[in-house]
Amino acid sequence: MQPRTSRRRPITRVREALELRPDGGLRLVVVADTHSRPDPRSAALVAAQRPDHILHAGDIGAPSVLDALALHAAVTAVRGNIDAQMPGVPDVVALDVRDGDRTLLTLLLMHVAVFGPRLRADAVRLARAAGASIVVCGHSHVPFLGRDQGFAVMNAGSIGPRRFRLPIVFGVIDIRRDGVAMHHVSCETGEVWRPPPAPGRG
Repeated sequence: MQPRTSRRRPITRVREALELRPDGGLRLVVVADTHSRPDPRSAALVAAQRPDHILHAGDIGAPSVLDALALHAAVTAVRGNIDAQMPGVPDVVALDVRDGDRTLLTLLLMHVAVFGPRLRADAVRLARAAGASIVVCGHSHVPFLGRDQGFAVMNAGSIGPRRFRLPIVFGVIDIRRDGVAMHHVSCETGEVWRPPPAPGRG
């Protein structure tokens, strides 16, 4: 009897470059976990952000989701765990943000990168190999901004069907020569989303 061997599909990685606008800025909208059914309010809210580029952090669900996002800006997407039938979508993308002939910073886009507020070991390895300073992900549907092991971290949350009582949100990353600002936008209110205060902190 032959022993069973598990054949893992090799991870596909690509590298792309984004250029700052002539005024020295770049706005990225980050969506995740659409599961073929993005919230109907999300399209207008994404458009209202006037993104220069849109990132999808996986669990896309259907190519039509990316087609709809592409009406607002060029889209870079990675494959999530439900996206086996998404040909041509890589697992990991390193995005170099360019300012003329120099790289200002690099973002690593992948689907599963965190366990709670901590980066997984595989995400840290990939980010270091890519020279990234920011890791962008999805998967948990839990929006998160933080730092771990020297990296800025954004989990975009989800604009797909609600899971439990989690919010329906997407992320925004504003990059300028003098720094980076990140926040989430609620599809339910149209306003900047902030996590509720921890119990006992009012």
